[in-house]
Amino acid sequence: MALYTRKLRQQERRVIEDHLGSPEEDLPTHRLQIIMLSASGKRVPEISEEVNLHPINVRKWIHRFNAMGLDGLRSGKSPGRPPVFSEDQRQRICEVANTNPRLLGMHYSRWSLQRLRRYLVERRIVEHISVETIRQILLTQEGQRARYP
Repeated sequence: MALYTRKLRQQERRVIEDHLGSPEEDLPTHRLQIIMLSASGKRVPEISEEVNLHPINVRKWIHRFNAMGLDGLRSGKSPGRPPVFSEDQRQRICEVANTNPRLLGMHYSRWSLQRLRRYLVERRIVEHISVETIRQILLTQEGQRARYP
């Protein structure tokens, strides 16, 4: 079954035409073109070729427009994955990494990432953590310190 946009209201059509002439950052031109082409009777495969997007994406934008109007075409900020470790945990990881292991009762004078990982888990600073995550936390904190002395 063919998919088309719902009938455009006059104001919607005006706004789309205005934005096609001067697009906004959160309302990409190709999404507006999809709606105008669909409203003019073009089918998804034709629109897909014209705007150089996969038909699945063309259908997605038509469905979003039909359900939410122009707001459905806007780019929202993706929330991303929530942080796994709190800021306190990150600071504690850095504090431990910057402390001589001998001062913490260890029998060596330098941390390796594997030793640091074991220490953090055994002391319940974190429940679990990868060596790569420790490396990233230390790099991030070091970069912030360098930028904000």
